[in-house]
Amino acid sequence: MHDKQGKALVLLPAHALLNLASLWRLTGRQLQPVSCQDARRFFTQDGLKTPWGQQQLLEMPLVIDSAVDLKHKNELWEPFTGLRFRVRDEWLKKAEYHGPLGLTSELIREHTPQQSDVEAITRALEHFSALRVRQRLEDTLSLPGFSQTTRKLIMLRSDPDGNIDDLLKVIKLDAPVCAQVMSWAASPYYAAPGKVESIEDAVIRVLGFDLVINLALGVAMGRIMSLPENMVRGGTPFWLQSVALAVFADHLARLVQSEQRPKPGLVYLSGLLHNFGYLLLAHLFPAQFSTLSRYIEANPHLPCTLVEQQVLRLTREQVGAWLLENWDLPAEVCVAVRRQHEPGYTGMHAEYAQLIHIASRILRELGYSDGPVEPVSASELLRIGLTPELKELAVESFLNNQEQLRELAHLFAQGHEES
Repeated sequence: MHDKQGKALVLLPAHALLNLASLWRLTGRQLQPVSCQDARRFFTQDGLKTPWGQQQLLEMPLVIDSAVDLKHKNELWEPFTGLRFRVRDEWLKKAEYHGPLGLTSELIREHTPQQSDVEAITRALEHFSALRVRQRLEDTLSLPGFSQTTRKLIMLRSDPDGNIDDLLKVIKLDAPVCAQVMSWAASPYYAAPGKVESIEDAVIRVLGFDLVINLALGVAMGRIMSLPENMVRGGTPFWLQSVALAVFADHLARLVQSEQRPKPGLVYLSGLLHNFGYLLLAHLFPAQFSTLSRYIEANPHLPCTLVEQQVLRLTREQVGAWLLENWDLPAEVCVAVRRQHEPGYTGMHAEYAQLIHIASRILRELGYSDGPVEPVSASELLRIGLTPELKELAVESFLNNQEQLRELAHLFAQGHEES
């Protein structure tokens, strides 16, 4: 952590959330987390690999959570770099502050009332703003509406009989979407043989129905809310994470060996929109969003959902799924977004949520998704109809196309900026 007075080192149990408000009260300082890039640079210094350097690290001003048992041998773990080493008892005796700083996941959930997503959103809005919700929530928030093209795309995406001819009729009437589709088709990612001559050529020969409609929907929805300025520093770029999950989950879906095999097109869309609630949180809570980002930076060892429950009493999955439901997206996509961090979920369309959950965890290991790294076991893969060998096949295919993937993410971001 740091402020105008300099740096400080905060120690707390590895399962606990660092409550910044408690830290500020205890120290009387407005300590903020350093960015993850700065943390990585600092904790990868060669000197910290030696006992002498580790002792020097703990000569910094120390703030220790009262839940840390100083009478037992402690191992220090730094979550950004994975640095671990044993701490000698005498190194911790010079702490400047000692007090309650951490919150357990059980305590956070205990203070989060059981309620529907709409009730949770309404209560959070009433708590954090002067707004008093008297009408239907979606009317009260006055969220930007869809363009006519976007509404047609949603209806077409939800229509099991929709076809390429229907899609061409929609996108031909929207010049920006047409230009974007042509740009995608010409991208090195798809390596189309020969020159792409027309929008029909782009859709039929290069991209196909599912991909065009998913790409177009993703960009159209991205136009509704801009990327916030106070995002988590050093995190995976928003569109790179979204596109990476869409592409990788699609790879996995095509390899699933199960009777309840999810449809790749809906899986792709679920991955593309899995983090859309993050943009909505910034839109709904602009005053609190910067604080939320600092909390996430201070707690990289915990899932964002837990941090959001503590700061806002609301998660991006709740608001994201609520919005997608109000936009009448397919139920499979809404469930995947809402339940993506609930591996135990077994309700309707659970196969979509479980696949997105597994794909996201694998991407964290590969550095393409934010959140704590939790390796996926063979038994977890088996539950969704995959094996370690099939997983490695999907990973290999994903890693072999990194340049094209980044180009595709750039096209998304570019389309968002130009909209």
